[in-house]
Amino acid sequence: MDLGINGRTALIVGGSGTLGRAVAAALLAEGVHVVLAARDRGRLEEAARSLDGAVTLLTVDTTDEATIRAAVEQAGPVDILVNAAAPPAQTLDPARSHEADEVLTAFETKTVGYLRTMNAVLPGMRDRAFGRVVNISGQGANTTVSAAGSVRNQAVITASKVLADAYAGTGVTVNVVNPGTVTADPSPTIAPATAGESTPEQVAALVTFLCSAPAAAISGDSVAVGHRVRGVQ
Repeated sequence: MDLGINGRTALIVGGSGTLGRAVAAALLAEGVHVVLAARDRGRLEEAARSLDGAVTLLTVDTTDEATIRAAVEQAGPVDILVNAAAPPAQTLDPARSHEADEVLTAFETKTVGYLRTMNAVLPGMRDRAFGRVVNISGQGANTTVSAAGSVRNQAVITASKVLADAYAGTGVTVNVVNPGTVTADPSPTIAPATAGESTPEQVAALVTFLCSAPAAAISGDSVAVGHRVRGVQ
């Protein structure tokens, strides 16, 4: 299938992480110009060396709107935005997951960071009548194990739907991808109340399709990768 994005520019925020690198590799294979953005220049350079293709590297802090605006300006017209810049679920402190400060920090570093990057690129996408935004959330949105994890992921889903509706009919789509545990060797076993596992490449395949021209009719959706939490409708 021709995904129709050859020559487009993709900004991957959180591009130095496992999922960011996998998405970058998949988009490079489609002829997309990839811009990797993250806080740590050293990790960005390491990510670039692991990829089969030239990429642009930009340092950005999603808690600082000025650095986001500067990165978007340097990237040039951004056709595709992938938000993957958030601490992994396993880094959240389970002993503090119900504390208000922990919930606020998780919300700020993920949901609000995603909102800042979306607001920086969406008006330009609308003006050019083409744009694809894919936000990486997680199946923790469907569980009640961690208030911090659930709130930040549900908030990403809600904010993405709001912006998808705000830009409906403009050629711009906004969607969410919800991985379960991501691992190089996923288990086929899915226990009750647990999400299925998936590889980074499987997550990247879905992200890439949602970034494509044929996916123009999909917006405001939230899609699981790895079997959706077993026992949850």
